[in-house]
Amino acid sequence: MTFDYGVGIGATATMRGAGEEGLTVTTSESLSHHRPDAMRRRVGYSVSIVVNSVLLVAILGVPGWDVLPFLTDDFRQVLGWVVAGVVANAIYVVADPPAVKALGDLVIDALGLVALIRLWQVFPFDFGDSTFPWSTIVRVVLVVGMAGTAVAMIVLIVQTVLRRR
Repeated sequence: MTFDYGVGIGATATMRGAGEEGLTVTTSESLSHHRPDAMRRRVGYSVSIVVNSVLLVAILGVPGWDVLPFLTDDFRQVLGWVVAGVVANAIYVVADPPAVKALGDLVIDALGLVALIRLWQVFPFDFGDSTFPWSTIVRVVLVVGMAGTAVAMIVLIVQTVLRRR
């Protein structure tokens, strides 16, 4: 049995066994350009709103971040940046044409980058007398997050520019 495949626009996958007709599946476009239907997108945005809202309530209200012994009161300085994601997803539930979504995603990424930088600056974590290097690990994760967010912003800008051509 052989399996030949192609990747990308107009890709064809064919599977043949000895003496058998081949089963061929052809895609008309790359899956990376597929956009889920409006209902699925709205459900996704709504789930994101609920999850982020629950996390905000848990951090700000009950049980509060006091139950997490490694967070300090300086954590308040970073919380405002989380609200931006909730607001953007609320806008997307109402309208999410590609241009609005691209601009919103760029703004969200920029705010996320600011939040990560602010976390680095404030570093509202106290790991006490732990012998494990938690502070170093958190700093590495923050740097990886900053780098990944910057790359995501560049990719989004390039995709938007290429899409307009």
